[in-house]
Amino acid sequence: MNPDWLTPDWPAPPGVRAVLTTRHGGVSVAPWDSLNLGDHVGDVPAQVAANRALLAQVTGAKPVFLQQVHGSAVLPLDGQTPHGLQADAAITSQRGVACTIMVADCLPVLFTHTEGGSVAAAHAGWRGLAGRQGDGVLEQAFERFRALAHKGRAPAAINTIAWLGPCIGPTAFEVGAEVRAAFVDNDPGAAACFTAAAPGKYLADLAGLARLRLQALGITQIFGNDGSASWCTVGNASRFFSHRRDAGVRGNGRKTTGRMAACIWLE
Repeated sequence: MNPDWLTPDWPAPPGVRAVLTTRHGGVSVAPWDSLNLGDHVGDVPAQVAANRALLAQVTGAKPVFLQQVHGSAVLPLDGQTPHGLQADAAITSQRGVACTIMVADCLPVLFTHTEGGSVAAAHAGWRGLAGRQGDGVLEQAFERFRALAHKGRAPAAINTIAWLGPCIGPTAFEVGAEVRAAFVDNDPGAAACFTAAAPGKYLADLAGLARLRLQALGITQIFGNDGSASWCTVGNASRFFSHRRDAGVRGNGRKTTGRMAACIWLE
């Protein structure tokens, strides 16, 4: 692995591997420098393909890239699953296939189980995280994940292990009152994850909101992003891509901001 990439520090069982790429280690040139894995952001297609091939070579697995739409659909993966299917989470029990989530401010959430045998990954921007009436991408990913892992049985969620990757941090993520309401209306406790910034504006703790959702599912083994500055994609420009940061600088973040990837797979 590239020494700058993040490897989760969590008690995953043997045979479960995971990594989050950073900006470093690829072939793309500025402003996508250098390991851009997004094929929808204006980068040269051949360079994106080379970066994706490098990721597959280094991990020894097949990363399956989704068309992410800030929803809650969950896609089961196998060795034949093509790239580009629309979903915001993926699950698999097949070895050598990596559940892969692209991010550049949104929160990647990885799942495994103390018994191993299956893994999952979810893309949690605020829309997908909020979902509808408290049912969002994490709830859907967890239900599909444990059904796959236990063939329809419903074991205690306490045996599930989750890892939160880097995302836009709580000092950088300014949102409107409608975003706060999307969470607080369903869970008054979510108010603790919002700090008033200006009339009708709040700073939101995206990782904190995800932790609340996971805890509500009964998941207690939650690792990774604790909301501190080192996890903030906006504040660490030399290491992380950030759609919001780069859009603010260039005025066109979608076409000038690369994408990192969080991958989890079974060896």
